[in-house]
Amino acid sequence: MNDTNMNDTNMNDTTMNEENEFPDESRSAPNGVRLSKLMVSLGICSRREADDFIAAGQVFVDGTVVDVLGTRVSADAVITLSDDAKVEQKNLLTVIVNKPVGYVSTQPERGYRPAIDLVHPDSEFPYDTEILHRKHLRTLAAAGRLDIDSHGLLVLTQDGRLASQIIGAHANVEKEYLVRISGNLSDDAIEVLSHGLSLDDKPLLPAVVEWANESQVRFILREGRKRQIRRMCEAVDVRVVDLKRVRIGNIRLGNLPTGCWRFLQPDEHV
Repeated sequence: MNDTNMNDTNMNDTTMNEENEFPDESRSAPNGVRLSKLMVSLGICSRREADDFIAAGQVFVDGTVVDVLGTRVSADAVITLSDDAKVEQKNLLTVIVNKPVGYVSTQPERGYRPAIDLVHPDSEFPYDTEILHRKHLRTLAAAGRLDIDSHGLLVLTQDGRLASQIIGAHANVEKEYLVRISGNLSDDAIEVLSHGLSLDDKPLLPAVVEWANESQVRFILREGRKRQIRRMCEAVDVRVVDLKRVRIGNIRLGNLPTGCWRFLQPDEHV
């Protein structure tokens, strides 16, 4: 069973994915680019949020309100949101979960529980006075998956802009993992893992691969291919025994206990 990475940032879905589902539209397209797609590609918000903001008359293109869905604009247009839309974005909820092994990041499958089940008042850490409303749980989505057999940091958010920064088509955010392996990992193998592999006939971006301590290898990636670290290790004849994600950009797992969650803090960003 596999639960690694996703392919969109649409807030209608219960998960936001590693790649943008919307194909790039040429900058030379005669009718321009669809406004909602441009907003997603610029990291302003998710596709769902873009449609909502446009319909509400909260989007300005080169200083002029655009409130018609499907409007096409120049790829070089200056896109801004109204003050009300910016306030809405600030009030969007994001939580950090320390996902245990055995939980899936997205929709539950038979016999498995989704990570969203962990977000309830009894598992908040540390407990504070901010109230978690049941309605929040209906719209929280995972910004990137984590395998069912992996554990650690998972970001659940209502904020499509944050999701785009983490997993959008142009995202360049570091994701750090601590990995225990079985087998002999030589210096030459570490060199290959760092910048010498391809998966699915596509070269991988350079990665940081180094010993974190006597028993764990640190992987720092800027992409999220399907079961990437496990497949990288298989390519150099070692096997992953345990995989834990500890950081996404500047968001760190820290001392959050397994199975617990906390609110994203104002000073945290990717």
